[in-house]
Amino acid sequence: MREIELVPPDKIEEKSFAIIRENLSRTGLSDGQMQVLLRVIHTTADFDYEKNLVFTEGAVRTAKELLARGTDIVTDTAMAAAGIHKRSLTRLGGKVLNFLADPDVAREARERGLTRSWVSMERAAALARPLIFAIGNAPTALLSLAELMDRGYCPALIIAVPVGFVNAEQSKELILQKGAPCIAARGRKGGSNVAAAIVNALLYQVTER
Repeated sequence: MREIELVPPDKIEEKSFAIIRENLSRTGLSDGQMQVLLRVIHTTADFDYEKNLVFTEGAVRTAKELLARGTDIVTDTAMAAAGIHKRSLTRLGGKVLNFLADPDVAREARERGLTRSWVSMERAAALARPLIFAIGNAPTALLSLAELMDRGYCPALIIAVPVGFVNAEQSKELILQKGAPCIAARGRKGGSNVAAAIVNALLYQVTER
């Protein structure tokens, strides 16, 4: 059994990141991509993300430019919204939007036989301004975005990391085929905590430079 090392509170994250780096074998990532990967593994303690996390060309650069301009972030769950570092986002002029609890969204979803996540994406797209979508739980949110994109909608950036067994993997692959800037976790793994971790990794790169 390894001897327990008492690490000062302000050094725990730094020590964790150092341990993660020591155990990584993936190469070819930019510094910005690496910062995202490190934070996802730090959040989950799951090294599978070393092979599962993918970035479309220029996605991290695009994300940082959007955040620096104060672009709002749409989430599919309250948990993802809660996990995003609001102080950093507010400093940049952005805010988190989540329409899941809106009574009219719930009513419309019931009437149309759709999930609230699906209708929430339509509600966000109707704002007609650049938005970052951070999807960590609902594959139907990604399916809704895919349909909207088929109609001509252009998301500024999609973080596609829903977790699960029903359409989670398929919805992420569909989004990756659509051509929008995207950071995705291929396969079944993901979650609201992963979506928030990716957003925060991007935020910190903008606010701490």
